[in-house]
Amino acid sequence: MSDRPEIRHVYQNHHLDSHRWDNFKPRADDIVIATSYKAGTTLTQTIVTNMLFPNGDMPGPVMQVSPWLDMRIAPLEGTMAYLESQTHRRCIKSHLPLDGLKYFAEVKYIAVGRDPRDVFMSLLNHWGSHTPEFYKMMNETPGRVGDPFPVFDEDIHKLWHDWITRGWFPWESDGYPYWSHLHHMKTWWEFRHLPNIKLVHYNDLRTDLEGEMRALADFLEIEVPESRWGDVVHACEFDTVKANPEKVVDTMLAGSFKGGGKTFINKGTNGRWKDVLSEDELDLYHQAMERTLPADCAKWLESGGSYS
Repeated sequence: MSDRPEIRHVYQNHHLDSHRWDNFKPRADDIVIATSYKAGTTLTQTIVTNMLFPNGDMPGPVMQVSPWLDMRIAPLEGTMAYLESQTHRRCIKSHLPLDGLKYFAEVKYIAVGRDPRDVFMSLLNHWGSHTPEFYKMMNETPGRVGDPFPVFDEDIHKLWHDWITRGWFPWESDGYPYWSHLHHMKTWWEFRHLPNIKLVHYNDLRTDLEGEMRALADFLEIEVPESRWGDVVHACEFDTVKANPEKVVDTMLAGSFKGGGKTFINKGTNGRWKDVLSEDELDLYHQAMERTLPADCAKWLESGGSYS
């Protein structure tokens, strides 16, 4: 393995196009938030953008201010022009593993992890709530590589079997029909020692929001006035975000879900898989973890906490 992250794969499917980063021009204080999906992406974007705008003067919804660059259906020229026009410190979302993402030593990266079983349960609401218009955008926007994005199947146990045993890309063995949650985390785990990469766990964000926010502020070198910390933390609490989805979800994403932003921001809870997955299904999970992840990474991905 190289001492510096390198692009080893091209990620292109119904959602992703890693080539959209090819002409990205970084700034020395850029922030990239990277998750596979349903692991705390929106929460982390909300945290970082609210710390960047502690006075409550954010110039738009979180997802607009912090765009998803590798989402293939958004016109690339418009996204790039918008990022170039931003005069404040930029925060960019990515769902790419580190082996498919351009790495810049001057950029700060936050990679967010979550127990794969909780990711799957959250994914059920996400995938199962898409509108027909969303499927049309995913599958008919020119440039799609590979098979179309399949319509949600109501059989949760079949979905679990496919998701935990089948990859979308040849180098993955889980994550269908999206991409691998496990491989994604592994690529970031391998470079956790780099000073510009910080791993954050969803469990820790939910159990100690302010503590994790202060640690992120230190890592990102963001100075939030002490008099504003209470309001900034409150703006990032789940109940606040759930009650005010328009402050987080942009118009395009809201239109992709039945019920809009209130559907996208669902429960935010952990452990729901315990009442759904059988022992045999959990065996498949353990096999996937052993197949893909080193033991220390697997342990951290399940529980969070400190890492070395």
